[in-house]
Amino acid sequence: MNYNINFTEKKTQETNQGSHGYKSPKLILDNIFAFPPNRDTLGGTSYLLVHPQGNILVDSPSWHEENKQFCLDNGGVRYLFLTQRDGISKSIKQIKQDLQCDLIIQEQEAYLLPHLSPITFEKNYLLYDDCELIWTSGYSPASSCLYYFAFGGVLFSGRHLLPIKEGIAPLKLKKTFHWRRQLRSVQFLVDRFSDDTLNYICPGANTGYLRGKGYLDRAYHLIKEC
Repeated sequence: MNYNINFTEKKTQETNQGSHGYKSPKLILDNIFAFPPNRDTLGGTSYLLVHPQGNILVDSPSWHEENKQFCLDNGGVRYLFLTQRDGISKSIKQIKQDLQCDLIIQEQEAYLLPHLSPITFEKNYLLYDDCELIWTSGYSPASSCLYYFAFGGVLFSGRHLLPIKEGIAPLKLKKTFHWRRQLRSVQFLVDRFSDDTLNYICPGANTGYLRGKGYLDRAYHLIKEC
């Protein structure tokens, strides 16, 4: 496959919605919900990982009373992990305030969260025994993934790896920070995981290609092929 492509993300028909036409997050695995794409983060998809040690919100969902109540009804949020700069919405301060959660971002983009005191990390950060943050620079300087050990391994890939018609791939976009570094980060994941440790990918955008499933299975095979 030719990586050197100029890709323009399709505009989703799903936009931020308040009380009128609200679409609730979808349960995609036993304890993982996917929010509808958020116009405020360039059509990004946010996830809620319900965890006994404290729930993890991955990237910023559209923020209104219904999504706030959804998060609180499911046990609140301990951490909001931002996979890269585009996962930061204009409502980030309000989200932190409403949920009383800690923000986490790779150290190179912490400056984008002034006065919000985010937790930062360099290469890897273990949130829990079964939840690890992995720096995968390339799409942006701080681009990172969340690896969840359950279900044979789930990778929340942010915009590092995105769905395409043929499966999944790193995409060379106008906003890409460092293309060769992104390819090296993909190879790092290939070397790090195996068929036994990586079963699903939950991407941070382009989720229209998932056709309602909310994830890609056979994940390790897909990243080896891309």
